[in-house]
Amino acid sequence: MTKVYIGADHGGFKLKEELKLFIEGLGFEVEDLGAHEMVEFDDYPDYIFPVAERVASDGDSDSLGVVIGRSGNGEAIAANKVKGVRAAVCLNFVMAQKAREHNAANVLSLGADYIPREEVLHVVKTFLESKFSGDERHKRRIEKIASYEYSK
Repeated sequence: MTKVYIGADHGGFKLKEELKLFIEGLGFEVEDLGAHEMVEFDDYPDYIFPVAERVASDGDSDSLGVVIGRSGNGEAIAANKVKGVRAAVCLNFVMAQKAREHNAANVLSLGADYIPREEVLHVVKTFLESKFSGDERHKRRIEKIASYEYSK
């Protein structure tokens, strides 16, 4: 069973709580890495780094991450600082599908303030259920990124 690590700051806390149940309903195991209570003005890196680290440390497993803030941008930037993480901000289901199929994204970053609830469910479902295409051109590009990432 695919494990999904999830984390959010105050800006994504409410959506995170809703998404946990939705993701479990899709048949995934969910591990909530915080915030575990609403704390106004908390700092998203405190919750995003643990999600990204868990996804990266699972190595070749099929675990995924979902991180949530107000825009999703800072969350993606933070997650992408962890070696082995490919986080993508997705505002619609097509972006989510392409992030997985073309970029082998393993962390979905959501902006709670910018995606309507009915669309966010479609985005999350699409991201979690899509797979990397394995096309040679996409593999080549991902390998170039990983080579650069691990050379520094």
